[in-house]
Amino acid sequence: MKRTTLSLIAAVTALAAVTGFAAVSAPDAPGDTPARAAATLPVERTSLVCPAPSSSDLAETTYTAFTPATEGTGDKGTAQLLPATGDSADKPAKSVLTPKEPAAPVGTDRSGADAPPLAGTAEGRLAPGWAVQQTTEVAAGVGRGLQGLGCVAPDTDFWFPGAATDADRTDYVHLVNPDDSAAVVDIELYGKDGALESEVGSDITVKALTSEPVLLSTLTDEELTDLTVHVNVRSGRVGAAVQALDEKRGGDWLTASADPADSLVMPGIPEDATAVRLIAYSTGGSDADLKLRLASPSGSITPVGNETVHVKAGMTTAVDLGDITKGEPGSLVLTPSGTAVPVVAALQVVRGKGDDQETAYIPAARSVDTRATAIGNTEKGTGLALTAPSATTEVKVTASAGTEGGEAASETFTIKSGTTQKIELPVPSGLKGTYALTVEPTGDGGPLYASRTLTTDMDGVPAFTVQTLPDDRGRVSVPEAEQDLSVLQDRVLHD
Repeated sequence: MKRTTLSLIAAVTALAAVTGFAAVSAPDAPGDTPARAAATLPVERTSLVCPAPSSSDLAETTYTAFTPATEGTGDKGTAQLLPATGDSADKPAKSVLTPKEPAAPVGTDRSGADAPPLAGTAEGRLAPGWAVQQTTEVAAGVGRGLQGLGCVAPDTDFWFPGAATDADRTDYVHLVNPDDSAAVVDIELYGKDGALESEVGSDITVKALTSEPVLLSTLTDEELTDLTVHVNVRSGRVGAAVQALDEKRGGDWLTASADPADSLVMPGIPEDATAVRLIAYSTGGSDADLKLRLASPSGSITPVGNETVHVKAGMTTAVDLGDITKGEPGSLVLTPSGTAVPVVAALQVVRGKGDDQETAYIPAARSVDTRATAIGNTEKGTGLALTAPSATTEVKVTASAGTEGGEAASETFTIKSGTTQKIELPVPSGLKGTYALTVEPTGDGGPLYASRTLTTDMDGVPAFTVQTLPDDRGRVSVPEAEQDLSVLQDRVLHD
């Protein structure tokens, strides 16, 4: 018997033992079996991190967590949020929140400055679309007002246009490492004249299961009103967010801009915004020329005097847009007016006047492709803005039961092309506590962008926070595979 025949028999026997494939038959000829489409399945594990919410003794923080119901997840799952204080791996730690069921939000409160950073994981049926929100009220001092953050997924690359190191600002970039090994991070700063030299922004080690808050003013001697911060993780992964605190105008969390792209959308500028500032940075190594459009409730508008913006390569560009919304909610849409160049961008938004001003940030958002969730909503003081920049889209909005009781409610809305709509929210009947809002495009319309605004009055200060709602990426495409012995046969016969 020839050696190649013996090799083939041995290889097929070994393969049958591994795969459990008992019958050996000639493979189909190429093209006999049509290719199968990839299956879309629920994710089985989701990780999130939350930085320490505040260093103020006057801080009052509410944490909420929620997983929307997803088909095909089975009946098992766990989720927990543990302190990222470095000792979680050495001794048991109590979870801050422990959800039990999908579609059932849970919440808890924490007072003062000792609330720790958190790292959490959801698995099984609690993983697809798992979301965590921390909302903090600070009654006085630097950054007084309402600060909100949708806790972030660990990653290796983050862009934050909108930070500052001027005299009125105290900005920290918080780096949270959820893993069992250290991460190594570089922080790069870009101002109006280009990159800032910093000897202490490189090789920052974030130990396992810890958080590292980095004060931006320690990375440069320059006092700058508009900065772009680039967090580049060279080893491991972290969750990153910028806490931007102002001496006079409150503050909020600045989350990362959507991935660099030639077209961006910043959804949900409040109708009563008194000042709006655009901060942009070109990541593509070339200048970018961008058209500015405001998607209003009645259609797309070109702002007079701010029709275009030129963003120089490697430099942060800022443009004051004033009260661009003119009493109506809107979204800023950036598109290339010339050669397409990837950019990142964010809006700094101010409400109020004089000593009663408060600030929030709207970074360029990812689109809602399948589903997005906003949690920690209250019966009053919650707004949802939906934007369809290029084509009409139909959207289903579901309000969950409350953390302490109530029944879910749903409603479907049509968002016309080129508009932003602040919708009349469905509210759970018999609501007790806070609730979650789930946003789902229902048809074949164009891309959808969304943001949620929370507002409250704090002794005359119109406190607010805005969170953009990216797609929750709760499902993933899994290619369908089948055993093909022809590959093995071909390899053996040609040895």
